[in-house]
Amino acid sequence: MLPTTSPHSNGDPSSRDAARHTAGAKRYKYLRRLLHFRQMDFEFAMWQMLYLFTSPQRVYRNFHYRKQTKDQWARDDPAFLVLLSIWLCVSTIGFGLVLDMGVVETLKLLLWVVFVDCIGVGLLISTLMWFISNKYLLKNQSRNFDVEWGYAFDVHLNAFYPLLVILHFLQLFFINHLVEINSDWFLGYFVGNTLWLIAIGYYLYITFLGYNALPFLTNTVVLLYPFALLGLLYVLSICLGWNFTQGLCWFYKYRVQ
Repeated sequence: MLPTTSPHSNGDPSSRDAARHTAGAKRYKYLRRLLHFRQMDFEFAMWQMLYLFTSPQRVYRNFHYRKQTKDQWARDDPAFLVLLSIWLCVSTIGFGLVLDMGVVETLKLLLWVVFVDCIGVGLLISTLMWFISNKYLLKNQSRNFDVEWGYAFDVHLNAFYPLLVILHFLQLFFINHLVEINSDWFLGYFVGNTLWLIAIGYYLYITFLGYNALPFLTNTVVLLYPFALLGLLYVLSICLGWNFTQGLCWFYKYRVQ
């Protein structure tokens, strides 16, 4: 579930079996803790959520500390995942209320957002980043150093949280009063599209920090290149009057019909 370094491994079957056993044991321990809320450190998880906005580098410095003390990069405590799930459910219900959806429609939207937007898209992005990092970003193409899929998913969750708060919570306060009613006015799509710019910018930057924190990866700066495309798309959207938030509202309403 975590990126591992095995400097003493020569790639022999016994070393690989031991690594698989260790990863499996850590994964089992992580999943088992999901059923024991008293063992979760929600205070520390909330601290991480705060610093993902204000100073995400501090969050990944803690990842380094965990690697040194527990020999693993990603979280061994599912508290962050639990809090993220709560944020997702509450904000989606808020979207349903703001868009005047009924109970059944809101429930359908919640299922779509949780299982498709969060889990489905998250699995897809994590798998893509796992492949890219192992295929093109390793300093030495060796079996001793690799990024495991679980860490890629953990980085995605880190980056997804600020995006979720901005687009699924802060944006709710602007939809009916500015973005939807004045969707064709400059101020309407300027505010909406700027929120999208900030949210996706956070996602790209925190993703970069996650892979840049791994000492066996190189050229991670390429993960910042999409910022150029993001900036260009933002300028075009303002010049052409595209309203991304209005499009999201239409999409959500279409989903639950």
